[in-house]
Amino acid sequence: MSAAAHKSVESPSLEPSCRDTAAHALTVVRDGVITGEGPTTKGRVHFSRSLDADDTAWCARILTATAVNDQPVSRAEAEALFEINEAATERTDGGQFDDLLAKAVAHYAASASGLKVPPRSVALSAEIESWAPSYAAKVNSEMLEWIAGQMRGKRQNNRRLMAMVATFLGATALPLAGQLPNVFDIGM
Repeated sequence: MSAAAHKSVESPSLEPSCRDTAAHALTVVRDGVITGEGPTTKGRVHFSRSLDADDTAWCARILTATAVNDQPVSRAEAEALFEINEAATERTDGGQFDDLLAKAVAHYAASASGLKVPPRSVALSAEIESWAPSYAAKVNSEMLEWIAGQMRGKRQNNRRLMAMVATFLGATALPLAGQLPNVFDIGM
């Protein structure tokens, strides 16, 4: 990650104390992506509607803060990440955000399906390819429907997330695939 990943959080509103404040901090990142201004863009050139490695580093730092590291990613946090994904029309982060989004959504979906998930610092690590496929057969269809709903009709397609959902679909229930034809083509 970039140098921003190693900076201390300067704004108290961006230092999460719980999953709710983490979700709020992610909306601050989203606003910075949209406007190119704000605490997450301070001290650097940032164009509106662009997402760079520093933005991704902010998201990773918020999601893995000590106060939330041992808790599963919440729905509000996952929704905020989807909003960031949709807001960014230009990407210069080398796919780092796509990877983070896919892993965070998998963490949320697995935990909401009643599965024990690894700490965020492990599950969301850029160094780990993916821990989610081992959970695929156990993620419930309601979570897959929620993910599909978040992806449906969006301008930005996340190939990592689509591959993860395709893995979940293949492992869970083919009947669900018939309900999701407009989300992505899984070769059926």
